[in-house]
Amino acid sequence: MQKRPFLSIVIPTYNRPKQLATCLEACSRLDYPHDRYEVIVVDDGGVEPLDDVINRFHSRLRLKLLRQENAGPAAARNRGASGAGGEFLVFTDDDCVPAPDWLETLAARFVSWPNCAVGGGTFNALAHNRYATASQLLISYLITYYGSVPGRAQFFPSCNLAFPTKWFRDIGGFDVSFPRSAGEDRELCDRWQQRGHQMIYAPEARVLHAHHLTVTTFFRQHFHYGCGAFHYHFLRSRQRRQPMRIEPFPFYVNMLIYPFKIIPFGKAMRIAPLLIASQVVNAAGYFWERAKGKKFPTGSSYVTAGADGRS
Repeated sequence: MQKRPFLSIVIPTYNRPKQLATCLEACSRLDYPHDRYEVIVVDDGGVEPLDDVINRFHSRLRLKLLRQENAGPAAARNRGASGAGGEFLVFTDDDCVPAPDWLETLAARFVSWPNCAVGGGTFNALAHNRYATASQLLISYLITYYGSVPGRAQFFPSCNLAFPTKWFRDIGGFDVSFPRSAGEDRELCDRWQQRGHQMIYAPEARVLHAHHLTVTTFFRQHFHYGCGAFHYHFLRSRQRRQPMRIEPFPFYVNMLIYPFKIIPFGKAMRIAPLLIASQVVNAAGYFWERAKGKKFPTGSSYVTAGADGRS
């Protein structure tokens, strides 16, 4: 690449200054010309001050801090995108550590496919934490399941996901009716493809995800995923004017088999019960959200709120 595209990294954060500092340290060491990328941190109404963290990196990064009242990660990502100057938007999370060649790899993909979204490879940084391992295995399974047809990937998590800026803004960004980080990336990927755009997988564009989980936070996370899944299926059925559908039975069978294909048998035996439990809790969240009878706006929330996540 003789002329590298200018990229905007968008990082939403909420009360995690230590994790953010680690992420920014990795961003400052990227093997990409520092005059060809910027980093936009969006403080989603956190109470812990970030000024000391941001000031530490001003001399090493083209860095911008934006603040908003707490509105959730979808709105925070949109807020960051609204102030971005890059040709392409690269989203990650404050508890992620990008590999040194992360931007170089994504940029190479965009040079070849400038109108496609690109999802990178996300890997668990906490191998000793079985709850984090189980959670990451589920994400990896979803990427494998929905990306089984080469060149026709359907889903990537927002911790390692990039878009052409123009087209991201054109479709309205993330749907801000998702209050938590649970389903908004899946909905955006689905809407992106509904608008005729493609997604490609770049597993070599790696980030390490260091999301420490306990038994309590693991089950809370998957309960929220279930709530987000109902929200996603509800919106999808309304947009396509078709009945709500969930994944077929083989989807869940293959999910339980998946760990035995990629990690040692003994470790897979310890993880498999967590996968089963996660799906029970996920179903509880799904039916809890359904039982609430929540009503969504007549218009699509990503249109009514606008691309910057503000009403």
